[in-house]
Amino acid sequence: MKRILVPTDFSQHAEYALKVAAQIAQKNDGEIFLIHMLELPTSGNDAISTAHEMPELMLFKNAAIAKLDTLMSAPYLNDLKVTKIIQFEMAFSGIIRNAEEHKVDLIVMGSHGASGFQEMFIGSNSEKVVRNSEIPVLIIKKEDDNFNVDHFVFASDFSDEIKKPFEKVVDFANEFNAHLHLVTINTPNNFKSTRVAQKIMDEFASNFKIHKFSTHIYNDINVEKGILHFAKEVNADLIGMSTHGRKGISHFFNGSISEDLVNHAKRPVVTFKI
Repeated sequence: MKRILVPTDFSQHAEYALKVAAQIAQKNDGEIFLIHMLELPTSGNDAISTAHEMPELMLFKNAAIAKLDTLMSAPYLNDLKVTKIIQFEMAFSGIIRNAEEHKVDLIVMGSHGASGFQEMFIGSNSEKVVRNSEIPVLIIKKEDDNFNVDHFVFASDFSDEIKKPFEKVVDFANEFNAHLHLVTINTPNNFKSTRVAQKIMDEFASNFKIHKFSTHIYNDINVEKGILHFAKEVNADLIGMSTHGRKGISHFFNGSISEDLVNHAKRPVVTFKI
């Protein structure tokens, strides 16, 4: 986790994320890419190409530069390499593109979640980044001046398709020297016996070198509630999930447990795309 991208809209939650990113960067001798996207009032390449000719947009850009400069002077960023990026682009697509271009290891974002119609029809930028990012995304919900991951809950069905993203999960857990709690959530609609679920997890974990881990089977009415309740029981510092990145009709009808957790969990959530 040497290269960390932190999007900011200068909100309080965005600063919470930046403070956590700074702590991670300091522990890993890393650097931060601090990015602010200026979303144009109109769309299309013509608007982007003529943005420099629109005085009101340049006014917004200059104001954003001043805010970024102020943010970069914060004491918690002392002794860190921080690169500021300001661009005219839709926020979530700009975040994804810059993360790939700068070859970052982690995206850290603040989120206060969404609810009701906002969650269903609009969604937050955090949710869209979680859905589309090939790079792990860490979502921070509140201020944390001492971000440590001693207990890391990772919920999954531990199928073969999880193996590739799970390599990043193990790296993440080992980086923090965290105890990794592997948990299968049993629900009435998708129930496995303890013997079957335990065998699946044991065989899955045997393929990886995990410093500290344990396996758990937890019963609840649905997967999301099971993850949240289990995380509370073990006093988890972080919840991890893999996401399929569903889009369009499939996403509308099937949803995504990872995105629901981003919206509803009070604890930090980190996602790894399959």
